Amino acid sequence: MKVEIQSIHFDADKKLLEFITKKVEKVNTFFEGISSVDVYLRLEKDVEKNNKSVEIKLNVPGNQIFVKENASTFETATDFAIDKVKAQVKKHKERIQEKNLKKKSSDS
Repeated sequence: MKVEIQSIHFDADKKLLEFITKKVEKVNTFFEGISSVDVYLRLEKDVEKNNKSVEIKLNVPGNQIFVKENASTFETATDFAIDKVKAQVKKHKERIQEKNLKKKSSDS
């Protein structure tokens, strides 16, 4: 699984990049069919505290999973986004398994 992180209009420090990479790689334990992950980090121009935005796009066979989260820190936004990604990945995996079961039962 290839993980690509882009920080838009700022330079993310190495510690943050490692944190995000480690979190994203854990998603692979739920579904091994993930080919690549794109992560976009943005500083929103809001005056609010929740101006750190994390977008995660997973490329899975036949589909894409996309999540966007805002929080006061990139780490928190990443945690929220990863939780949502895990749920979507599990749901995607269940759909694939159901499809395979239906296909097997119709083949018999």
